[in-house]
Amino acid sequence: MIFSCPGASHFKEPKAKIVKCQSCGAEAELWSDEAGALCPKCGSVVFNNMGQCCIGWCRHARECVSVEAYNNYMEHNRKGGV
Repeated sequence: MIFSCPGASHFKEPKAKIVKCQSCGAEAELWSDEAGALCPKCGSVVFNNMGQCCIGWCRHARECVSVEAYNNYMEHNRKGGV
């Protein structure tokens, strides 16, 4: 990590949030750096709306948030996100 970037804080310091499953309405835990998680009740994938952030355009993104986080974000957005 090369510097402190406020735009990438949810990747560097992930936070848990509870989201509702679109299939069954159950609550599922999803971390801010994850593209999705499985619903504990029905097994459907619950997606994280990651939106646009600096990772998509910053030339230092791989170094800033880690190669793994960068690749996960880019793969999620390549598929069209949610």
